Formats: sequence, structure tokens, C-alpha cells
Amino acid sequence: MINWENADSLESWKKLMSLKGQVSLKKELSADRVKKYAAQEAEGLVYNYAAKQVNDQILGIMQQLSDEAQLTEKFEALYNGEIINTGENRKVLHHLLRGQLGKDVEYSGKNARAFYETQQKNIAAFADKVHSGAIANAKGEKFTTVVQIGIGGSDLGPRAMYIALENWAKKNGCLKMNAKFISNVDPDDGAAVVGSVDLAHTLFILVSKSGTTQETLANELFVKDFLKKAGLDPAKHMIAVTSETSPLANNPAYLASFYIDDYIGGRFSSTSAVGGAVLSLAFGGNVFADFLKGAHEEDLLCKNKDIKKNPALLDALIGVYERNVQEYPSTAILPYSQALSRFPAHLQQADMESNGKSVNRFGKPVNYVTGPVIFGEPGTNGQHSFYQLLHQGTDIIPLQFIGFVDNQSGCDVEVDGSVSQKKLCANLAAQIVAFACGKDDENPNKNFAGERPSSLIYGKQLTPASLGALLAHFENKIMFQGFVWNLNSFDQEGVQLGKKLTKKVLAHDIDGALKEYAAIFSI
Repeated sequence: MINWENADSLESWKKLMSLKGQVSLKKELSADRVKKYAAQEAEGLVYNYAAKQVNDQILGIMQQLSDEAQLTEKFEALYNGEIINTGENRKVLHHLLRGQLGKDVEYSGKNARAFYETQQKNIAAFADKVHSGAIANAKGEKFTTVVQIGIGGSDLGPRAMYIALENWAKKNGCLKMNAKFISNVDPDDGAAVVGSVDLAHTLFILVSKSGTTQETLANELFVKDFLKKAGLDPAKHMIAVTSETSPLANNPAYLASFYIDDYIGGRFSSTSAVGGAVLSLAFGGNVFADFLKGAHEEDLLCKNKDIKKNPALLDALIGVYERNVQEYPSTAILPYSQALSRFPAHLQQADMESNGKSVNRFGKPVNYVTGPVIFGEPGTNGQHSFYQLLHQGTDIIPLQFIGFVDNQSGCDVEVDGSVSQKKLCANLAAQIVAFACGKDDENPNKNFAGERPSSLIYGKQLTPASLGALLAHFENKIMFQGFVWNLNSFDQEGVQLGKKLTKKVLAHDIDGALKEYAAIFSI
């Protein structure tokens, strides 16, 4: 029997609340601690939390909290197909996209896992035909570029994953097609992308689960207008990723349609057809399959009740401690990998759209803070941007570093006795210790208080499989934190009000302040 209770009703929560300020990183961060406070992840990744302000006592209470809140049992209920999205009365099945974790999940008379596998196979087969030229433009010429049209989860995740693997694919001979993305309804976005491609050799992917997303449909018409003016038939240059019940399904306006369902949330859809179509066209279906494998291997670790052997769960609990006990307001995602340049933006949506809630899963107010503000940039760029505030600002902001021993391109040059990749990693190592230990100085302007906590996820190299594991780590961290806070992490009512008011503005059904704001833009 699973109990869905607010965190502050749990005895272990009350114990955790009393353990603020137990650890001084200045005093306790040591070589032995770095070796001890580490958890093995899938695909060779390691989660190191030595520079977090936790100790064995705190970790013990976190284990009690995990057990009392039934966090792994709730995960089991989720992957076995129980209704977890209470706001929309839906299952939550994105884990099933990449592999079976529990029993078969059935809906609408079909097996969900078999359905997702079929879509993956259909996409891979379509991509193979595009790559071979069996599916080509009107002149029989191969498509060389793919452009995804979508917004939110239909853009941020797939875009971040493509950028993450682009250089790897070039190095390994797997770059089949270049990919670009149109998301913003701002016409300058669409015009810039369309103006940068050879339309005659470009395939467009329209992504909208409902088939009614305003910005996406506007951008579709925008692109179709360019295609028609170029003398091209849009139906020969466009495919759809949508639900089987949307107006885009089985529509002759598209070369092909691939499907997702209502049980896949947009921000968790990179491992569905939403990410699968563009990644398979760009890199090949086998690369996308490796990406799914890495995600599945990480998901399997999340079944472990021992938090020290379940890195995503441990990361989630440490994040809860930082948010609720230490009262830190934000978390910075800092990948020391240019390939992950858009990964923080994706996690910003995944986390803040999931756990940016002030009522619990039953619609009742919670009496504690929930999701943090998420932001970030790749290192070392961020060091020359906002690290000043991170080091010496009035707020302490927990940090999540990501780094790899080797780069993807294999290109490097030695300068001043070391290659650039070593310089990158040296910066990463230095920042962890600088944030944790600080530096005493008689000049207040040069004094660093330290005690800025950070974690590190690291591996040998960013590959499709390790990227899948990395993505799944953060997806599962978000899920577990939502369970702790007793939130419904799988709806997003916060984005709906603005959409409704936008429709009223465009219909001129407005008055008062809204009418005046609309008048500024001559609407």
C-alpha cells in the first residue's frame, strides 16, 4: 500500500530538518572523502558528492526518508502503469520508451512497450530509406538536412541531444544529415533557419502531440509558404510526429507520421519519436538505439532501495536537503563540455516545469518550498560570466558539474605544457575545490568564504550511451524529488493561462490593462 503524504508529515523529514549546518567543506573535503563519496552510474559515469554538505548521519536520515516516503515503491508504481499524473488522470510511461522495467503495461487494447518499439523501428526504417535515397525529393536527390519544428519539450530536449552528439558523430562517421530547429513563433527564428538551408534538400519534422500547438502550427505554415514560393510541394518535404488521434495523424500532407501518446510528457520525450525522428535521421537508428540503451541502464539503477547505489535518488535527496533544510534557492548546471551547451536549458524546463508547484498531487497547498530555479552554461564560459556571484554573492547556490576525461572530436593542441582538454578539466577540478574551500584574505574584496556545495558527474567520453544515462539521471532525480514533495511532476498547468489569454488577445476579446498592452503592439 503506497501512501501519498506531504513531506512534513513524515518523521524522517522532521529529523532531516534539524540537521542544518552539520558539515564544513573547508574542514572535511579531503582525498579520502572524494574517493568515498561516489556512486557508480550506468555507462561508466560516476556521481561524486564529496563536495556536498552531507555526512554519514545525514545520509542515514536521507535513507530513512526514502524508505518512509516509499520513493522506490512509487517509482515501481509509475513504471508498472499506475495513474501517477493525477492532474490529467494519466499514466507516466517515458521509462517504457527505452526498456521494460516491470510488468506489461496495457492501454486502449495495446501493449505500450510493443507500441514504442514499433515506432522506433518504423523511424529507423524511414531514416534508412532517406539515407539511401529511396526516399528523396521530387528530383530524386537525397535530403541532406533535417529541420525540427516544435516548441518546449518538442525542441529543448531533442535540440540539446543533437548538439551533444554532433561532434561525436562527425568523428565516428555517423553524421548522416545536419539538423536544425525552429521553435520560437518569432518569425525571425523561422526565417533565419529557412534562410540557412537548401530547401530542395531539406526534410522538415513537425512535432505536436495534440496537433494543435499554436506556435508550431504557425511555424509550419511559415515554412510551407517558403517551400511553395520555391516551387516545392510541402507534402514531399515534411513528416509529422504526433498522437494517433491528432489531426496530423495519417494525413496526406506529410510523407510519413510517427506516434507518441498522452502518457509521454513533452519534457520527457527525447527518448520517444519526438527525439527519435530527428536523431535517427541525423545519426542513424543504431545511434538512437544506443542512446536508449544508456537511458535504460540508468533507469534500472533507480530500482535500488539503497540510496548509495541509486545515484539519481541520492542526488534528489541531497537536492531536497539543500532546498528545504539549507534553504538554497537555486541550482546551477555546469557542464564542462561544449557538446552539452544546451543541456542546462533542457533541464531548466524538465525541472522547473515539473516541480514548480505550490500544491500537492491532490491540489492542497504545501507548507514547504519545492523546486529550485535552474540555470547554467558550459565551462569555462560560465567562469567568465556569472561565477562571480556563485563565489562571492550573498546567496549560496548549489552546483552540479559535469565533465569528461576525453573530448569528442579528438582534436587538440598543446599550449604552455598541456592540451586544451587538460586545461578544461583542470579548471573543473579547481572550481570544485575553490567553491568548497574558498580562500582567506585580509582584503575583504579578495576573501572567498567557500562552503559552496557541488556535485560532479564524470565519465570517459560523452557518447550516445553515456548521454542517455546522463539524461535519465536527471529525469529520475526530478521524479524522485517530486515524490518527496508529494507533487504531481507530470502536468504543467502553469503554462496554460498565458495561452488562453493570448487567444483572447488575438480575438480582440479583451479590455482593461490587457487591451492597453495589446495596443502597444497594434494588435
